[in-house]
Amino acid sequence: MAKAHARTPSIVRIHNCPSEGGRMSKRWYQENKRDPWRRDAKSKGYRARSAYKLKQIQEKFGILRKGDAVLDIGCHPGGWIQVAIEEVGESGAVIGVDLLATSPIEGATILVGDITDEATIEEIVGLLGNRKLNAVISDISPRLTGRYDTDQAISLELSTMALDVAAELLTPGGCFVTKVFQGAGIEGLIDAAKLRFSSVGRYSPTASRTASSETYLICQRMLQRPKKEGTAMEHLQSHLASIGIVVDEDDEKSLDTKVGFRKIPKRE
Repeated sequence: MAKAHARTPSIVRIHNCPSEGGRMSKRWYQENKRDPWRRDAKSKGYRARSAYKLKQIQEKFGILRKGDAVLDIGCHPGGWIQVAIEEVGESGAVIGVDLLATSPIEGATILVGDITDEATIEEIVGLLGNRKLNAVISDISPRLTGRYDTDQAISLELSTMALDVAAELLTPGGCFVTKVFQGAGIEGLIDAAKLRFSSVGRYSPTASRTASSETYLICQRMLQRPKKEGTAMEHLQSHLASIGIVVDEDDEKSLDTKVGFRKIPKRE
């Protein structure tokens, strides 16, 4: 395996509901209560309605196969892990990682850790043993602040960090799926993915909420080596600078406080 690169900042925990208080939160809870996907997920034993998003992605793209080894980044509460187990079968392997503890799921190994920490990467590599990692999936999202520009920017950063982890761990030919909020800078993430995968596209499952701005990046057939040197995060930062988006230190400190990043000092 290639030597791990430095990553900054660390990945934050997922929280899928809007910030508490106000009309937005009340409307969300009312719609959530009536949501047919949520009711169906509960009746079928899935831990989250998001399980159906992965099911629809799988039905359209066939990203998971029997016997595959799969890593789920930001796996709590476990809905995507449940679907992955169904798809890879007993001959497969499913590993989940999250900053929050996830209740055990038979057929999966779940780690509590920061996917950007070397110790977590090493533990994943140890669990894989001689297996090749075939797929990295991630339904990761920031804790929503109610400010879309802030939420979208953090979502973009999280998804880009997940892409860098996928590029480090996946076997050539493997696939990567991640959620990202649509908005400024997303083309930079897509361009970074195209440097590493032969097929990259966007897909919005019907199981996504009608008002949601989320989309899923479907990256298939990872290349033997990237078309251009550098990390996906470096490529994204270059893209953002080219379109006039710059985050200064004060903005970064504010975002870190709001979403709970464990800040890692940047290298000069």
